[in-house]
Amino acid sequence: MQHDYDLVVVGSGAAGLSAAVTAAYQGLEVAVMEKSETLGGATAWSGGWMWTPLNPLAKAAGIDEDPETVRTYLRHELGERYDPAKIDAFLDAAPRMVAFFHEKTALRFADGNAIADIHGDTPGAGTGGRSVIAAPFDARELDRRTLKKLRTTMPGTAFLGMPIQAGPDLMAFLTVTRSFQSFLHVTKRFTRHLYDLARYGRAMQLVNGVALTGRLAKAADDLGVETRVSSPAKRLIKEGERVTGVVVETRDGEVTLNARRGVVLAAGGFPWDIERRRELFPRTPTGEEHWPLPPPSASGDGLRLGESAGGEVDTSLYSPVAWAPVSLVPYRDGRVGHFPHIIDRGKPGLIGVLSNGRRFVNEAGGYYDYVDAMVKAVPEGEEVCSWLVCTHRFQRRYGIGITRPAPLPFKHWIKKGYLKHGRTLAELAQECGIDRDGLAATVADYNRHAARGEDPEFGRGATPYNRKNGDPAHGPNPCVAPLDQGPFYAVKVVPGCFGTFAGLKTNEHAQVLDGDGTPIPGLYAAGTDMASIMGGYYPAGGINLGPAMTFGHIAGLHAAGQRDTGSPETRSENADA
Repeated sequence: MQHDYDLVVVGSGAAGLSAAVTAAYQGLEVAVMEKSETLGGATAWSGGWMWTPLNPLAKAAGIDEDPETVRTYLRHELGERYDPAKIDAFLDAAPRMVAFFHEKTALRFADGNAIADIHGDTPGAGTGGRSVIAAPFDARELDRRTLKKLRTTMPGTAFLGMPIQAGPDLMAFLTVTRSFQSFLHVTKRFTRHLYDLARYGRAMQLVNGVALTGRLAKAADDLGVETRVSSPAKRLIKEGERVTGVVVETRDGEVTLNARRGVVLAAGGFPWDIERRRELFPRTPTGEEHWPLPPPSASGDGLRLGESAGGEVDTSLYSPVAWAPVSLVPYRDGRVGHFPHIIDRGKPGLIGVLSNGRRFVNEAGGYYDYVDAMVKAVPEGEEVCSWLVCTHRFQRRYGIGITRPAPLPFKHWIKKGYLKHGRTLAELAQECGIDRDGLAATVADYNRHAARGEDPEFGRGATPYNRKNGDPAHGPNPCVAPLDQGPFYAVKVVPGCFGTFAGLKTNEHAQVLDGDGTPIPGLYAAGTDMASIMGGYYPAGGINLGPAMTFGHIAGLHAAGQRDTGSPETRSENADA
């Protein structure tokens, strides 16, 4: 069986749907092929934030930065891995990408004007205006067939299947017992959610990454993009040097999809490719010592397809993986899930320690930085892990890991072994296998300074990013409080990731390059199938999704023979010219 299209996209996350919607808006006939049974990929399980400096929502709010300030930040953060051509392409296209989707499609953005870059002490660091997120989305706007295909939120980060957005929404849930306004907000949200579960069998008030994929899916439907699930790509088709299509496996057998303008690889990188993990990840001798947050379908298909056509995977990055700290969650049915520790680490009254009982990092810093420091700090030969330690008051006020704050119960997590417990620090240390004397000395030293809101060892709470993740109601430092009264709790944290950085080498047009650095005609890569333009570093939240959306947009434009949505339409005979 054969079908003809202008452009075929492999993968249905932010990068793939961005390319598809962009190309379809330019008049191309587009198909999206998704390996799993649902649309959305890793994007649907993400927080949904996109790092898009100089975006129009920031400018509308009066934040009008000099692009050179952003470049200064990235030059200092990326060092020798700063690629001027790709960074310039990103900074040039990201604002237009946001404007295009916000003004021309069903994708609407909310600003992140209060979100700071992670490393506030780096020259050029932004204190806000460089991020956007998809606006909340009512899934009832979707066609029923598309709704059935749309991935739901990651179970561990939802409340009975209901996604909760960081910011005022999350704060309402954290303060539901302390604020009447929060109680009203939570009651309204949860009542509507129970109604949606009864009628639709899923959450319909979408926020975070699932709102982004829901809105992109609506935009794709509006423009006639064909989306197929359970259709893994098996091999590319080439005529001479040009990629002209792809063969996919369907329930009815193999189907050949001819692509006049080319193929976009956006299949989610290789977080579940155990062999490539073993080859590239540090401290992963068998490939199994890692817990990725993306769905298992993100298993390296795009990279293998690109390599089969002559592309190369860039392994020269500082890190091949976008680290995230996770804890392993035992469920009733015997499954082991994993929970990302993004919010809890910044709250006051918690520290992270190694098995020797010593702190090793500013816990309120970036999630990538936490694991990067942990991997480096744990001696060779030992299990790479750490423990997040807190008081009873902390657990009841904020929750830790998958355990929820008051008024929700939490002691069943102690029985399951997820949450370790001790009336004293010595008991907790014995329960966790932490050096007792080391933990006692660490907490005593930390408490001495924390009583004054200080952390001279690691500077917790010293940057806008730290303080944003803290508790604004706690002073003098929103990220620092003593651990001075038991009982105490701890959760074990191990290396996980939000995805991979090592990907196919591309140019500034998202074209895949061969071994000589020459573009392969008709082949594009975006998202985590494309080597990260950040060189394996993590300077800001959203540096996966921001470039994914942007270079998906660039790929769609280039395939359509148009470079700039802000200029008069210019099409070329050859999209690779």
